[in-house]
Amino acid sequence: MPVKIVKNLPATKILQEENIFVMDDERAQNQGIRPMNLLIVNLMPRKQATETQILRLLSNTPLQVNVDLLYTTTHAVKNTTQGHLDSFYRSFDEVKLGYYDGMIVTGAPVETLEFEEVDYWQELLEIFEWSKTHVYSTLHICWGAQAGLYARYGVDKVELPQKLVGIYKNSVENHKHVLFRGFDDSFTCPHSRYTTSDEQAISQLTDFEILSKSEETGLSVVTKKNLREVYIFGHLEYDRDTLNWEYQRDKSAGITVDKPVNYFPEDDDKKKPQMTWASAASLFFSNWLNYAVYQRTPYVAARLSEHPESDFDFNLTNLTSADSAML
Repeated sequence: MPVKIVKNLPATKILQEENIFVMDDERAQNQGIRPMNLLIVNLMPRKQATETQILRLLSNTPLQVNVDLLYTTTHAVKNTTQGHLDSFYRSFDEVKLGYYDGMIVTGAPVETLEFEEVDYWQELLEIFEWSKTHVYSTLHICWGAQAGLYARYGVDKVELPQKLVGIYKNSVENHKHVLFRGFDDSFTCPHSRYTTSDEQAISQLTDFEILSKSEETGLSVVTKKNLREVYIFGHLEYDRDTLNWEYQRDKSAGITVDKPVNYFPEDDDKKKPQMTWASAASLFFSNWLNYAVYQRTPYVAARLSEHPESDFDFNLTNLTSADSAML
């Protein structure tokens, strides 16, 4: 949450230079507070596991968050019952008239396919285009990050020599960036993918910043400077046993796959995996929800459609009579 201080206090400038959010009495008195509305586009096959992982992280803040779960209707779901989808999920047609402060696009085990070969690709393109005017900040995860960069900017994916799977140390390139407030110099993160996005192409996007990477994983976190789009190539949301479940699944299917690195104690897959990324996951999702969503989204979310590429700094003093009627 922001720190409220006396207006014009000398410390204000220093704190702002460190990207620490502060507000004076005037703004505090006029700031409107309302629940955050989030949409989770769940593309993972084990939807219940993924929704639990993400909701756990979103709940670790003092903010009230209303969540809608979305599934792609153009894909035949095999690992989740239709009853679960009917009870807890919504289709794009059911949400497209609404506005959301934030959206999360999960990964998907389809990175070996060309984007256009994915059966729900056209539906996902429609969601991405819609989000420009109906969502303030979107967090793209793993394949969701690669898909978002390709759809929005034509950034191609690059096939890796072999599957990148395990727990890897990633850098913090900018300690003052709000998404990495409270982080140490590095953090560990699960990665599980066959491809990545073209780093050279991303470096040429002038309104983007690379926030985290490593020699082993390449890019880890990149963001649009106005925080309207955040891309993470790892899986901070993974549970302790998720990589083990994927490893055992692949072995049972007869797929030759290496053990996840830096995961099993003494590299023994019969031992309980080590959990070393939980604190980083909690902090990253909390920072995104607080700094990229809560502190920036317009109080009246429908105003997103007026300025689809803008940064916002709205509070109740900005409201017009028309806005007030929408509350």
